[in-house]
Amino acid sequence: MSTENEGTAVPAVPPAPSSAPAAPPAPAAPPAAPAPAEAEQTLVHGAVPQPEGSAPRPGPDPATTPMPATPDAPAPAQQAYAAHESAPSQGGVGWPPPPPTLPSYGGGGHGGEPWGAPQPPAPRRRAGGLIAAVVAAALVAGGIGGAIGYFAADREDNGSGSTTVASSNTPKDFKRDPGTVAGVAAASLPSVVTIEAQGNDGEGGTGTGFIYDKEGHILTNNHVVASAASGGGKLSATFSNGKKYDAEVVGRAQGYDVAVIKLKNAPANLKPLSLGDSDKVAVGDSTIAIGAPFGLSNTVTTGIISAKNRPVASSDGQNSKASYMSALQTDASINPGNSGGPLINSAGAVIGINSAIQSAGAGGMGQSQAGSIGLGFAIPINQAKNVAEQLIKTGQPVYPVIGASVGIQQGSGPGGGGPSATDGAQISQQGNASQQPITPGGPADKAGLKPGDVITKFGDMPIDSGPTLISEIWTHKPGDQVPLTYKRDGKESTVTITLGERKGDSN
Repeated sequence: MSTENEGTAVPAVPPAPSSAPAAPPAPAAPPAAPAPAEAEQTLVHGAVPQPEGSAPRPGPDPATTPMPATPDAPAPAQQAYAAHESAPSQGGVGWPPPPPTLPSYGGGGHGGEPWGAPQPPAPRRRAGGLIAAVVAAALVAGGIGGAIGYFAADREDNGSGSTTVASSNTPKDFKRDPGTVAGVAAASLPSVVTIEAQGNDGEGGTGTGFIYDKEGHILTNNHVVASAASGGGKLSATFSNGKKYDAEVVGRAQGYDVAVIKLKNAPANLKPLSLGDSDKVAVGDSTIAIGAPFGLSNTVTTGIISAKNRPVASSDGQNSKASYMSALQTDASINPGNSGGPLINSAGAVIGINSAIQSAGAGGMGQSQAGSIGLGFAIPINQAKNVAEQLIKTGQPVYPVIGASVGIQQGSGPGGGGPSATDGAQISQQGNASQQPITPGGPADKAGLKPGDVITKFGDMPIDSGPTLISEIWTHKPGDQVPLTYKRDGKESTVTITLGERKGDSN
């Protein structure tokens, strides 16, 4: 961190001489040039290396964790997690440093020699003296201007003719345009709620949600309400005006990390947020995130869309099941407690649900950071909307499937995973006691896929891992026909696969 004058020595300016000197002063030798102060150094963190052999769209780390609601006690940080955990304070003592001393021109204008005091006549006209006089005159001239400005602004109104114009307060008719951050925030905040969830054991946390319809349905993350979903749990939603309502879970989709809750005794004046089209989002578009980071309700942060179709596998650490998304990546500050909140574009429309962040990993003192590092991930609203409609209608999610089991390791090709493996998602060679690697009569079986095949492309998207494949499959609907490219014995082939369906999160 630096300031404009930091690391630069400011030479002192000699004060103007007295108005009535006793005798002309003798010429003074030019002062020695001050030694420049050592510039302060600022450490810049090194870039995170990328794995070799990654495909155009690198797959997520299976250990990536969604942002959970802010808990009562900090949870261990994971590579990417739901926004619910606290980060250690990193404040320092003695920062920032005091500002550098500035020169006082012409006596400073308050006490000492008067501004613009006359200079004594020089005893001899020499080149060096002339240069010094010119420099002094320039500094004193600056002091005179400053003194006049101060006098004009500070004087009493003793007569007419003053040209001083005082700055006015904000005009009463000042309005913020709808497209500004302030305008979007003002319109959106009344439709965003802070969710408090508590389980039977007393554990829970804080997250965010937003009004989905006038019936009182609220869209949020599954991991925000999971602790209260079991019998006896408590759930409430608080609006930006402080009004609090009890709520109940309508349906949850653990794989999508989407949930719908409903207000009990919902007010009649609910205003749902407008939903945008996440398929039309472009990298560089402005974003606004609203949530309750670390329990600080009604917090607004801004950024841009950093990337699209980012495959992310996340887990809240409470069970072995993971959630998968082909996410919108944003650098808007997202922290524990932002989970379930809206990611909004400059038009005020929701384009995503803030769900996960990438953590910085272990710190140098054996601690882990659990705060924003500019890598936040949101579920595209087009996908979240489809899931929400399913949950409202039936209470359970529907997943598109290909009817085949794949490895979840990064680079899960024939090489067994790791940098040397062939990029792609490999269909398992063997199944387990309850499931075969390819479901007989399922979509993959009908398309001619075999155990050991490596899927390298799904639709238009390159596939580099099992999580990437799952993320892409779940952007579609059951019944969609999608081209699929795979490798078998070094030969590449493309087939069209018709997606099947799976209901619920039991499998």
